Amino acid sequence: MAKLLYAFSCSVDGFIAGPGGDMSWLTPYLGPDPLVEDLIPRIGALLVGRRTFGGDDPHKGGEGEGKAFGGGWDGPQVVLTHHAPAPVPGVTFAGDLTEAVTAAKAAAGEKYVNVLGADVARQCLEAGVLDEILALPVPVLLGSGVRMFDRAGPAVKLEPLAPHWYRVLG
Repeated sequence: MAKLLYAFSCSVDGFIAGPGGDMSWLTPYLGPDPLVEDLIPRIGALLVGRRTFGGDDPHKGGEGEGKAFGGGWDGPQVVLTHHAPAPVPGVTFAGDLTEAVTAAKAAAGEKYVNVLGADVARQCLEAGVLDEILALPVPVLLGSGVRMFDRAGPAVKLEPLAPHWYRVLG
């Protein structure tokens, strides 16, 4: 059965996007990464937040603009939103988290569901459905923006699986 993985790049001070969702800070750091290259074929579906789906693209202006992982991955996407736009090929829009997770897991089969978007990841964590986290720090301090987790609440224990990769224990 598919596992939910929140895999993301972040600044050393914990931001996945700059102010206003700006992703241009990440562009100079995109490039070959053996860990990411190994992960991509293991992803069966994406579970994406609405702001991330319609947001800034670190591949803007390049060949990979508008494509998952800059064109390195293609497959089913489930977008969690209360206001679905016009239909988009290969994209399912779901109105609640349970529906979105169920659809993404069904689409992923035995592979990972990669969660994209801090708010969706927070919701998955709080609902107890997030299985793993892969945090890829980038050598930059943004100072402000969208945090990888913006969550008040009890501590969540993680078990290291590999460098930067953790199992969520609760």
